[in-house]
Amino acid sequence: MAASNPLAHASSIGGQTLVTLPGRDNLLFVVESLLAPLLLVISLWGIALYEEGELSPPYLILAVIAFSLAFPGSSRLGKPLWRVFSETALCWGWIAVLLLFLGFATGYIKQFSVQAIVAWLWVAPASVFAGHLVLRLTAPWVLNLQGSPQRAIVVGKNGQGLELARRVRDTPFSQIELSGFFDDRDESRLCLSGQFPLLGTLPTLSAYVKECRVQLIYLSLPMASQPRILHVLDELKDTTASIYFVPDMFITDLVQGRTNTVCGVPVISVCETPFTGMNGFVKRSSDIVISALILMLMSPLLLSIAVAIKLTSPGPVIFKQRRYGLDGSEILVYKFRSMTVCDDGNTIAQATRGDRRITRLGAFLRKTSLDELPQFVNVLQGRMSIVGPRPHAVAHNELYRKLIKGYMIRHKVKPGITGWAQVSGYRGETETLDEMQARIDHDLDYLRNWSLGLDIHIILKTIAIVFKDQAAY
Repeated sequence: MAASNPLAHASSIGGQTLVTLPGRDNLLFVVESLLAPLLLVISLWGIALYEEGELSPPYLILAVIAFSLAFPGSSRLGKPLWRVFSETALCWGWIAVLLLFLGFATGYIKQFSVQAIVAWLWVAPASVFAGHLVLRLTAPWVLNLQGSPQRAIVVGKNGQGLELARRVRDTPFSQIELSGFFDDRDESRLCLSGQFPLLGTLPTLSAYVKECRVQLIYLSLPMASQPRILHVLDELKDTTASIYFVPDMFITDLVQGRTNTVCGVPVISVCETPFTGMNGFVKRSSDIVISALILMLMSPLLLSIAVAIKLTSPGPVIFKQRRYGLDGSEILVYKFRSMTVCDDGNTIAQATRGDRRITRLGAFLRKTSLDELPQFVNVLQGRMSIVGPRPHAVAHNELYRKLIKGYMIRHKVKPGITGWAQVSGYRGETETLDEMQARIDHDLDYLRNWSLGLDIHIILKTIAIVFKDQAAY
């Protein structure tokens, strides 16, 4: 049974989202969300400086109100320019009417000159429209910053699957590279299209996804074939691909299940990261700020531990071990060395109580979790997060992915220094398969119910138990 989350504020099934390109943190989405609100503020401040010569408190307050009303901005990259113009004018129109009404009703409008008000009424929408034009020109550069397109496949070569494929092909800035289709049916029953090749049948799907590192899978199978879909989902649990239904669904074990659109086609996510769009921006920003602050405050302690390790036992100060990171890719995780060995091979024995490999200083570091402090550098590098599923050694991953269904789904997010499982009593050695199953259940529960409040709860609980927890050795 999955663990309950005391800070979950909403169901993970059926929620709506503004993200239109599911599958990764979309940098363009973040830019578009901030574009209109920021341009309204910048245009207001520019007019204030021109008309008044300073940014007085009334203008600062009005800027905060305007930003709040306009945030988040809408995505308009895929729309014709006349639609962008009309929607910009309409959105600004209702904001301006609301602000003018509040200004007259409260008498606050007397704090602004008539020239400034009139100028802002036309400069603001003009700035937003110009900003969207500039974004269209710079969008390819922004996408390059985000990385290579995501490789995708469609399961089910039918009418709705082909419509999705055509939309993906014809939509600019989708960042989706469609490889082709998988289907079991005879070619005479398929919707033929030479532009989208048939890559194989359903029994070969899982192997293809792992071999070619497919990141997005769209299931376009009829609901009448529910047993076949369940079998496909079961086979795909050993991958890190994001999975979506097109367009209907039946109830299953969803991870961040929510509705989305892909190039105008409705889809329902089955297995997705919670850190898309603004959630990803918030998560990464908090990681950078907190980890940088901790490293600065603890730099004397870090230096002292490094010297102590060097003086008390031979070997390197930092132990580097290969772990699975986001989407199952290998990363190097840093820890202060706490053992006389630095195992990182195909077979790794977990640390146990009374383990002779652990040094005297290492026992103290492991008990107090001070050996984990170098991982804040991993967080700054973008390899890890402060809160998330704890990374296991590659050898352990390869073992447990064969024994526990859904094990690899925990890699839909970056591994964390601490996690929901660790503060729920599943920290340290896992002696039985049931204990590892419970840890994975907690990890998946974190993915289903993530919120910034849950992260804060986990961090505070980690601080409270780190010096009295006896489970780590």
